[in-house]
Amino acid sequence: MQLIPRHDPHLAVRSAGGLTVAVLRGELDLVLVRHLRPELDALVRESAALALDVRPLGFCDATGLGLLAHCARGVRARGAHWQLVGDQPWFLRLVRLTDLGDLLRPEPALRALPAAPWASCSRAGADHPL
Repeated sequence: MQLIPRHDPHLAVRSAGGLTVAVLRGELDLVLVRHLRPELDALVRESAALALDVRPLGFCDATGLGLLAHCARGVRARGAHWQLVGDQPWFLRLVRLTDLGDLLRPEPALRALPAAPWASCSRAGADHPL
Protein backbone atom coordinates (compact mmCIF):
# COMPACT_ATOMS: atom_id res chain seq x y z
CA MET A 1 0.00 0.00 0.00
CA GLN A 2 1.34 3.44 -0.86
CA LEU A 3 1.46 6.04 1.91
CA ILE A 4 0.15 9.43 0.83
CA PRO A 5 2.53 11.99 2.38
CA ARG A 6 0.99 14.27 5.00
CA HIS A 7 2.04 15.84 8.24
CA ASP A 8 -1.03 15.26 10.38
CA PRO A 9 -0.74 13.19 13.56
CA HIS A 10 -4.49 12.47 13.47
CA LEU A 11 -4.83 11.12 9.93
CA ALA A 12 -2.72 8.77 7.84
CA VAL A 13 -3.89 7.90 4.33
CA ARG A 14 -2.70 4.95 2.25
CA SER A 15 -3.84 3.80 -1.16
CA ALA A 16 -3.38 0.61 -3.19
CA GLY A 17 -5.35 -1.34 -5.72
CA GLY A 18 -8.23 1.12 -5.77
CA LEU A 19 -8.70 1.06 -1.99
CA THR A 20 -7.99 4.17 0.08
CA VAL A 21 -7.49 3.58 3.81
CA ALA A 22 -7.67 6.53 6.21
CA VAL A 23 -6.49 5.79 9.75
CA LEU A 24 -7.86 8.17 12.40
CA ARG A 25 -5.96 8.77 15.65
CA GLY A 26 -6.69 10.73 18.80
CA GLU A 27 -10.06 11.82 20.14
CA LEU A 28 -12.75 12.25 17.50
CA ASP A 29 -14.55 15.20 19.05
CA LEU A 30 -15.78 18.57 17.75
CA VAL A 31 -12.26 20.01 17.47
CA LEU A 32 -10.84 17.06 15.53
CA VAL A 33 -13.97 16.76 13.36
CA ARG A 34 -13.55 20.38 12.24
CA HIS A 35 -9.90 19.67 11.45
CA LEU A 36 -10.49 16.39 9.55
CA ARG A 37 -13.75 17.06 7.73
CA PRO A 38 -12.30 18.85 4.66
CA GLU A 39 -9.77 16.05 4.11
CA LEU A 40 -12.34 13.30 4.64
CA ASP A 41 -14.82 15.08 2.35
CA ALA A 42 -12.17 15.03 -0.39
CA LEU A 43 -11.56 11.31 0.17
CA VAL A 44 -15.31 10.62 0.06
CA ARG A 45 -15.58 12.49 -3.27
CA GLU A 46 -12.51 10.96 -4.91
CA SER A 47 -12.13 7.39 -3.62
CA ALA A 48 -13.52 4.43 -5.53
CA ALA A 49 -13.32 2.49 -2.27
CA LEU A 50 -12.82 4.08 1.14
CA ALA A 51 -12.04 2.41 4.44
CA LEU A 52 -11.85 4.40 7.66
CA ASP A 53 -9.85 2.68 10.38
CA VAL A 54 -10.89 4.03 13.78
CA ARG A 55 -9.13 1.39 15.90
CA PRO A 56 -6.45 3.88 17.08
CA LEU A 57 -9.09 6.31 18.40
CA GLY A 58 -9.25 6.75 22.16
CA PHE A 59 -12.58 8.58 22.17
CA CYS A 60 -15.48 9.46 19.88
CA ASP A 61 -18.39 11.78 20.67
CA ALA A 62 -21.63 12.56 18.82
CA THR A 63 -19.91 14.92 16.37
CA GLY A 64 -17.38 12.19 15.59
CA LEU A 65 -20.17 9.69 14.93
CA GLY A 66 -21.86 12.32 12.78
CA LEU A 67 -18.72 12.66 10.67
CA LEU A 68 -18.45 8.89 10.23
CA ALA A 69 -22.14 8.72 9.22
CA HIS A 70 -21.62 11.63 6.80
CA CYS A 71 -18.71 9.78 5.19
CA ALA A 72 -20.64 6.49 4.94
CA ARG A 73 -23.63 8.19 3.29
CA GLY A 74 -21.42 10.11 0.86
CA VAL A 75 -19.45 7.07 -0.24
CA ARG A 76 -22.57 4.94 -0.71
CA ALA A 77 -24.42 7.75 -2.55
CA ARG A 78 -21.64 7.63 -5.15
CA GLY A 79 -21.94 3.85 -5.41
CA ALA A 80 -18.43 3.42 -4.02
CA HIS A 81 -17.25 0.74 -1.60
CA TRP A 82 -17.37 1.62 2.15
CA GLN A 83 -15.67 0.02 5.15
CA LEU A 84 -15.42 1.12 8.75
CA VAL A 85 -12.78 -0.77 10.71
CA GLY A 86 -13.33 -0.64 14.44
CA ASP A 87 -13.27 -3.35 17.07
CA GLN A 88 -13.02 -1.50 20.37
CA PRO A 89 -15.86 -2.55 22.70
CA TRP A 90 -16.59 1.06 23.73
CA PHE A 91 -16.87 2.12 20.07
CA LEU A 92 -19.09 -0.82 19.08
CA ARG A 93 -21.33 -0.07 22.08
CA LEU A 94 -21.58 3.59 21.01
CA VAL A 95 -22.56 2.55 17.48
CA ARG A 96 -25.14 0.12 18.83
CA LEU A 97 -26.63 2.64 21.29
CA THR A 98 -27.00 5.26 18.55
CA ASP A 99 -28.54 2.72 16.15
CA LEU A 100 -25.93 3.48 13.48
CA GLY A 101 -24.87 -0.13 12.95
CA ASP A 102 -26.71 -0.55 9.64
CA LEU A 103 -25.19 2.63 8.24
CA LEU A 104 -21.64 2.37 9.57
CA ARG A 105 -21.27 -1.44 9.55
CA PRO A 106 -18.12 -1.62 11.69
CA GLU A 107 -15.86 -4.59 11.03
CA PRO A 108 -13.00 -5.89 13.20
CA ALA A 109 -10.39 -5.87 10.42
CA LEU A 110 -9.74 -4.40 7.00
CA ARG A 111 -10.96 -6.73 4.27
CA ALA A 112 -9.93 -6.94 0.65
CA LEU A 113 -12.10 -5.37 -1.99
CA PRO A 114 -14.59 -7.75 -3.57
CA ALA A 115 -13.64 -8.86 -7.07
CA ALA A 116 -15.41 -7.15 -9.93
CA PRO A 117 -18.29 -9.32 -11.19
CA TRP A 118 -16.74 -9.52 -14.65
CA ALA A 119 -13.25 -10.46 -13.40
CA SER A 120 -13.87 -14.17 -13.89
CA CYS A 121 -15.58 -13.86 -17.28
CA SER A 122 -13.98 -15.31 -20.37
CA ARG A 123 -11.94 -13.10 -22.69
CA ALA A 124 -14.05 -14.07 -25.67
CA GLY A 125 -16.73 -11.65 -24.55
CA ALA A 126 -19.70 -14.01 -24.73
CA ASP A 127 -20.03 -14.02 -20.95
CA HIS A 128 -19.01 -10.39 -20.43
CA PRO A 129 -21.77 -8.46 -18.64
CA LEU A 130 -20.98 -5.15 -20.37
